[in-house]
Amino acid sequence: MTKLSEHLYTAAAAKYLGVAQNTISKWAARRDIPVHRNPANGYRLFRRDELDAFLKKVSKPVTNTTKKTK
Repeated sequence: MTKLSEHLYTAAAAKYLGVAQNTISKWAARRDIPVHRNPANGYRLFRRDELDAFLKKVSKPVTNTTKKTK
């Protein structure tokens, strides 16, 4: 069982991923990222390890597309 301290609320998860809160909510609604609910108040909660896994899944390597000139 995971501890509540291992979770982030929507605002903190958005900051962690570098996106807007609305984006996190949309991803959760589309089930792109796993979402849990706080049993006391029903707020959305996101586990850091699951957010990391999501980032790893969707990340693309950055390549240098600029041409070098002599």
